[in-house]
Amino acid sequence: MRTIILAAGQGTRLRPYTNDKPKCMVPLAGKALLHRQMAAMAECGVTDNIAIVGGYRIDGLEPLGAKVLKNPRYNTTNMVSTLFCAQEFMIPGEDLLISYGDIVYEPQVLKAVLEYDAPVCVAADTQWEKLWKLRMDDPLSDAETFIMDEQNNVLELGKKPNSYDQVHAQYMGLIRIRGDKVAEFVAAYESLDPDAEYDGKDFDNMYLTSFIQHLIDSGWQVEGCLVKGGWLEVDTADELETYDAMAKNGNLGKHYQMV
Repeated sequence: MRTIILAAGQGTRLRPYTNDKPKCMVPLAGKALLHRQMAAMAECGVTDNIAIVGGYRIDGLEPLGAKVLKNPRYNTTNMVSTLFCAQEFMIPGEDLLISYGDIVYEPQVLKAVLEYDAPVCVAADTQWEKLWKLRMDDPLSDAETFIMDEQNNVLELGKKPNSYDQVHAQYMGLIRIRGDKVAEFVAAYESLDPDAEYDGKDFDNMYLTSFIQHLIDSGWQVEGCLVKGGWLEVDTADELETYDAMAKNGNLGKHYQMV
């Protein structure tokens, strides 16, 4: 198993908390997001071969023994470019776990992903609306499409939904590529047209959901590993403050059991 945590972004919507530290090092109820995530990984036996791709305030990373790689163009690129700064870390034949740096999750969420047998699986929350209602008044305004068939094959993700019918679950930013598909995963990236646009973004600023959609459109089998809550995304200062207040009042456990 190889694990890559994407943590290069500037986290502008989390300011002032990210003024002096990378987004993944912002504390949630007293513990850095990155360290919460790595604690969940450790509970699932994921302790070796972890790489963190940093960029903004990379000197502030506390990697707890993980390898630190750098996206030197973090201020002009997006998730896919950050991911493939760790291309040397992607080993054909070894499963590849990819995680956004601004999420936290319970060990059972990760366990479900690690045990799911599919060429590509993406964690998705079927109870996403409960979490989104903590974060905003209109959940659909911020949600992304996540459409599956009856076998949990993902048909579409990452687009702007017109109705809740197009949101069977919500993409979480936790992905596993089976070892026998890793070489093809890298090849698929290398075959992309660098002059094309992907969901309205240029090559350097492509979203990871756009790359996954490209794989689906190219015939890849991508399945949703469905969970019911057990995770948080920390994207804005308001969200962080809401979660912190709920943690102090003992009300956060219904959405996420604090590690």
